[in-house]
Amino acid sequence: MTYIIDGSLQGLLTAVFEWFERKPGKATLKSSAIFQPEAFVESFTVTTHHEKADRVWAGLQKKLKKNWLRQFYCSYLSEIPEAYNHLFQFAIYIFQNQPGAESNFGNAHVMALSKYARSVEREKHRMEAFIRFQKTGDGIFYAGIDPDFNVLPLISNHFKNRYADQQWVIYDLKRKYGLHYNLTSVEEITISFSSVNKQNPAPVLMDEGEALYSTLWKDYFKSANIVARKNTKLHLQHVPKRYWKYLTEKAIS
Repeated sequence: MTYIIDGSLQGLLTAVFEWFERKPGKATLKSSAIFQPEAFVESFTVTTHHEKADRVWAGLQKKLKKNWLRQFYCSYLSEIPEAYNHLFQFAIYIFQNQPGAESNFGNAHVMALSKYARSVEREKHRMEAFIRFQKTGDGIFYAGIDPDFNVLPLISNHFKNRYADQQWVIYDLKRKYGLHYNLTSVEEITISFSSVNKQNPAPVLMDEGEALYSTLWKDYFKSANIVARKNTKLHLQHVPKRYWKYLTEKAIS
C-alpha cells in the first residue's frame, strides 16, 4: 500500500492518522509530486484534514521531547523525497512504542531524521551568518537567497530580533516565497519579479548610499585581510563557495 500526500506537513500527519484508523498493514508514503503508479501496489490518496493532523501532532507532543519535535519539523523542511516516508514511519514507530523509543538509533527512521535535521540546522546557521541585506530606495532591506533546504521558517526569529528597528525582506528565490518584517511582525509574502534581477536589484532601485557602503565594506575587508596567513582550505570549510554570492566582500568590484 502506498499513501499519497500533497506534500504538506498537515497532509503527512493526516496520513499517520489514516494509517492507524485503517490498519492497512505495511505501507509507504510518497508525495504526489514524485508518485508513480505501480501495477501490483495499491495506492490511497490522503485528503489533508487539519483536525486529524492536529490530533496526531498533539500526540507526538506527548510522546516526544521538544528537541525531537524540532528534529521532526526540520526533517520535513529538508524537502528530501525520502524524508516523507521516514517521517511517516517514525511517527508510527513512536506511537507503537513506549516513551524513549526515539533514542533507539538502531532504527533506520530515527537515524534518518537525525541526519536530515542536522543538515537543515547547519543550513539555518549558515543562512543566519552569511545573509547580507541591500537597502532599497524605499528604505526596505532586501536579501535574495536560494538555500538547499526550506529554512525560512527557522531563521525568522533570528532576523526579527537582530534587525528589530528596520524593515526587511528575505526572499527564497528557489521556493518563490519570502518573509517581510514590518517593524511589528513577520509576514509571509510572494513577489512578482518580472524583469527585476532577483538576486541583486538594479542600482536604480537601491538606496543612493548602498554603493558607497558596499565599497567601504570591501575596502575594510581587504585592509583587514592578512595575505601571509591565508588558508584557502580552512576558509572553504567554514565558508563554502556556494555561499559566496551572499557576501558583499566576495562580489566583484
